[in-house]
Amino acid sequence: MRWLVGWSSAATRPSAADPEGVGSRTVLPVGAQILWGDPDPLWAVGDWRPDEVRVVQADPETRLAVFGICGATDDQLRVGLYAARGGALRHLTAWSGSYTAVVQIGRRITVTGDLAGARPVFHTPWAGGTAYATAALPLADLIEASLDIGHLAALLACPDAPEALGAGTPYEGVRRIPPGHALVLRGGASEITSYEPTASLAVAAPQLPPEQAVDGVRDALVEAVRARLAVPRHAPDPDGLDGLDPGPVPGMGPAERRAARGAPAPGVGADLSGGSASGTLALLAAGLPGRPGRLNGHGERLLAVTFNDRATNGARAHHDAELERARSIADNPRLHHVVVAAGEEALPYADLESGPLTDEPGPSLTVAGRHRRRLLAGSADHFVGHGARQVLDAHPARLADLLMDRRRRHLLRPVTALAKADGPSAQSVLVPFTVYRAARRLARTPYPEGITEAARRLLERQFADEPVTGGAVDASLAALTWCRPGPAARWLTGEALAEVSVRLSEAASRTAAVGRPGERRARAALARQAADHRVFEQAAEVRSQRLHAPFLDNQVVLACRALPDTLRVQPGARAAVLRSVLAGAGVRDLPPGWGATSHVTHAAAVRAGLRGAVGDLVQLFDAPLLADAGLIEARVVRTALRAAAEGAALPLDGLAELVATELWLRRLVSRRGSCWTGAEAPRQKAVAGGVVPRARLS
Repeated sequence: MRWLVGWSSAATRPSAADPEGVGSRTVLPVGAQILWGDPDPLWAVGDWRPDEVRVVQADPETRLAVFGICGATDDQLRVGLYAARGGALRHLTAWSGSYTAVVQIGRRITVTGDLAGARPVFHTPWAGGTAYATAALPLADLIEASLDIGHLAALLACPDAPEALGAGTPYEGVRRIPPGHALVLRGGASEITSYEPTASLAVAAPQLPPEQAVDGVRDALVEAVRARLAVPRHAPDPDGLDGLDPGPVPGMGPAERRAARGAPAPGVGADLSGGSASGTLALLAAGLPGRPGRLNGHGERLLAVTFNDRATNGARAHHDAELERARSIADNPRLHHVVVAAGEEALPYADLESGPLTDEPGPSLTVAGRHRRRLLAGSADHFVGHGARQVLDAHPARLADLLMDRRRRHLLRPVTALAKADGPSAQSVLVPFTVYRAARRLARTPYPEGITEAARRLLERQFADEPVTGGAVDASLAALTWCRPGPAARWLTGEALAEVSVRLSEAASRTAAVGRPGERRARAALARQAADHRVFEQAAEVRSQRLHAPFLDNQVVLACRALPDTLRVQPGARAAVLRSVLAGAGVRDLPPGWGATSHVTHAAAVRAGLRGAVGDLVQLFDAPLLADAGLIEARVVRTALRAAAEGAALPLDGLAELVATELWLRRLVSRRGSCWTGAEAPRQKAVAGGVVPRARLS
């Protein structure tokens, strides 16, 4: 895991005898490289590559550090530094790539987050000032924080509701800045400011013509991919004799031997699942001018990796179609296709005991081992399509936005497609009217009233209308609200639900007008996906490998937000936009069925994995820490796990969140050591090795 950490204190300046302040510090992050010293020091911690940490300086008290992949040149970084000195923070977020910028101008420190939330910034009061980092756990270590049980309850009850989660984290006292905001520190005092342009709440923002908006998405995606291809190539660094290739092994080629010892291939690669997002990135990376392939280029092909799940039989037809599409896309002279086959050992919930501790809990913990098998066959720089659905697709609540804009005729195609999505039935003819009424009700519901209704539903345990079968109509109707309980809420205790209900009620009373329901729900869904991607990066991490998700970059998110709602809500909009992106880049021959979703194959794999691991999962909840915290009743969850394994219509996503949170808690309390060292280093008495306290929920 890689992170940056620093703080702003009320101290004035380091002494003349120790200008960098190195000797005055008694608390230091373990394994860190210092970028600048006291009174407001900054460190980079972890296995950062040399090109991932860049510092430009105008004078000893005016400097900019950029962490991650940034497409700006050094001259552009200096221009951004001068602009930030005048208060223009948006210049720091306008470059291609995925990065965190830290600016020091005298005693003022500015740390920018991203628009999606994949690169969050955390902060906490400490030693009369404010400490900040891009990971929450180091700050929790620093202040010896206890677990925030109320936040864990909100994360399970309403995971995609900003009103319930707020700015909190699983650690008491550690706060998160919202996406699209920056943390500004002056002499230890903190302030959070937005760098996004303000929009009118009365009318929709002016929308670009569809062709111009799609061109903007194409340009942003191309620049995002080019920024990754422009960085120096990295090869895995063998760690002693264990990292060296042992030579020929019967039945194993070089790629298999490399994957067996846990190292990616040198160069650039990409996921190739047969879907539109991963296929677009693979084709763009392979088709851009230059040499995107192996170490130092030399015309090597881009490594495209496809996962072949041999253990899932319930969706064999869909799985075979995905595999065939991937092979058709890989029929490209600049792609080298590798198929990673796995059986029951790679199903979800398999091998849950061997994962690392992540910064926060997330459902990706239940499938990390499955995806790590695919990533081991990938390259040192590997593209993934995470976030494409959230930035390109229209959230169902956007139908209400169209009604607010008096664009009723644009609802005809999406509601007709919904009527056909679940197959012909006696109720299909009523679906358009049902969806229209739900969208109209949302458009006419004030924000505080919608949040209060969600709080009431939690208190009264009204989950009957939540979608559990995965039907498109049920899911869309359930999403046509300002806020709704999450899939795991039905298994929480009444005490925990009451706490989350209070959080929602307080948010409804203190928050004024917040914009349009579709836009707000879409941003919340993107933030949830970005947070899960961050957990995925840490849980499935392969040494010496970097995962790149261009769809979560600032510039791509901005370009996708410019897509008109009338284009978004059309059936197949995501595939159509990406097809236009590829056509603009010169790729036009795509296989039949390109753009089909993968929900069916994913659900079948989750169901199969649950059946195979139900014994271990039931044992996991024999004496769960979640029950000790007062969030669940173990008997109820064990019953649900057995019923789901037998095929009962229960929300599998909710069970995955419960399992992942329990796993995360166990790894956290069994952890030893701290992120800090020094004479006054904290002992980390609550977060590591302690017992989860019984929740005091009111």
